[in-house]
Amino acid sequence: MREDWVGCSFEEVVLSFKRGPFGGDLKKSIFVESGFKVYEQQHAINNDFSIGRYFVSEETYDKLKTCNVGPGDYIVSCSGTMGKIARLPEGSPLGIINQALLRIRINDTIIDHNYFVNFFRSKIFQDLILKDSRGSGMQNMAGLKEIKPIRLFIPPLPEQRAIVAKIEELFSSLDSGIADLKKAQAQLKIYRQAVLKKAFEGGLTKEWRAKQDNLPTPGELLEQIKKERKNHYKQQIEDWKKAVKSWEKNIDGGSKPSKPKKMESFEIIEQNGDLPILHLGEIVFQISIKKMPKESPNLPFIGMDCISKNTLKPSFTYTFKELKSAGNWFTKNHILYGRLRPYLNKIYRAEYEGVASGEFLILESISMINPDYLKLILHQQDFVRWSNNQASGDKPRVKYDQIALYYIKVPSIEEQQQIVQEIESRLSVCDKVEESIVESLEKSKALHQSILKKAFEGRLLNDQELAACKSAPDYEPASVLLKRIKEEKATGAKKAPVSKKRVKDKK
Repeated sequence: MREDWVGCSFEEVVLSFKRGPFGGDLKKSIFVESGFKVYEQQHAINNDFSIGRYFVSEETYDKLKTCNVGPGDYIVSCSGTMGKIARLPEGSPLGIINQALLRIRINDTIIDHNYFVNFFRSKIFQDLILKDSRGSGMQNMAGLKEIKPIRLFIPPLPEQRAIVAKIEELFSSLDSGIADLKKAQAQLKIYRQAVLKKAFEGGLTKEWRAKQDNLPTPGELLEQIKKERKNHYKQQIEDWKKAVKSWEKNIDGGSKPSKPKKMESFEIIEQNGDLPILHLGEIVFQISIKKMPKESPNLPFIGMDCISKNTLKPSFTYTFKELKSAGNWFTKNHILYGRLRPYLNKIYRAEYEGVASGEFLILESISMINPDYLKLILHQQDFVRWSNNQASGDKPRVKYDQIALYYIKVPSIEEQQQIVQEIESRLSVCDKVEESIVESLEKSKALHQSILKKAFEGRLLNDQELAACKSAPDYEPASVLLKRIKEEKATGAKKAPVSKKRVKDKK
């Protein structure tokens, strides 16, 4: 630390801290259609104050006025997505913070607003306020008792402004590169879907088809699929009967195996193309075999959180014995289809035996359908949009009976395999490019924090820039400034609060 910087506690640069009211003081039943705005976590997280869902009356505002907030105040998210900070802009309506927010009013005669925000968002400070986060369910930010004594180092005000200007200059160049990377990432997503669309329209195998002289006609293929579907169902029944006999011989065999659902009938689809069109339910069967942890404790368990959006595979799994409730059994080549929020596109072609969350539909394809072909059909945006339109509720879910009605063009098993190869050869290139982009974005994120670290350790400005700071008319060592502020506090001088009338006039 240089000699004109000063070490102080976080509390010494803040005029006041205030956590939101207890939940019981701010129930939805007291909200009104218009009045004083209730500021929420989303305002701090998104730094967007244009939206407003809840309001309270003047009477309620007066009752909770210690939790009031207005233009220039900072709000911080304290639960769930923690440590996000935003400053209410000029013209913001007066209101109160909810129970998940912290209000901060800083002393801008000792710390510049932009310097404060950059420091607050830095990894240095974030690690300090979040390392003591509490709560076994939804995590909470450290309390004021832990936050107030946090040490920070303050340069003179002209240097704070120069540091902010340098940060913004460096960030501007860095952010431009990040924007280009994200644009390339978005274009990759478009390309992926374009590949799938062309593949399922026959565009990727057109030349391959022209070289074949023994492919079945659409009519022949349709009859083969229908016959195979019946045989598949008969085999399911036989397997079930064997499972029941095995269960009857084993006293501790767990739940009795469930009989497969009766084979469904579907409306006849008019055929007029070069490939047969069938309902999804005519080429797959839903597998509904429940397992309890005590029956198969060591099987891997796949929850909805194990598969990220659009990734087609789990990034991790649990061990079934870690769970308490039943799950849906699956085995190799079964398709796990996430029925909760279909737009998340959570699909996996199983590579092993395991158990999945009840939020997954387990699909078993007939032998004339390549499981990877089926997986990619369900992954394409046409199906995602269609499925999402069938879902309903606050947490939209789709049922098997709904997705079973989706129309699918079904080529021969040989062409399906060729399509899968053509798709995977192209998407594997996409995956490598995507990995490179993600790696570059991570490096950019690290570089952001490296710039901030240098800034708050006094290593960002060069000698010429520091000399310019010292020639500024309001330059004085931060220690002198802090001492004067403390003396002012001792004499009772403080910033005048924003009046209710003044803010109302701005509405």
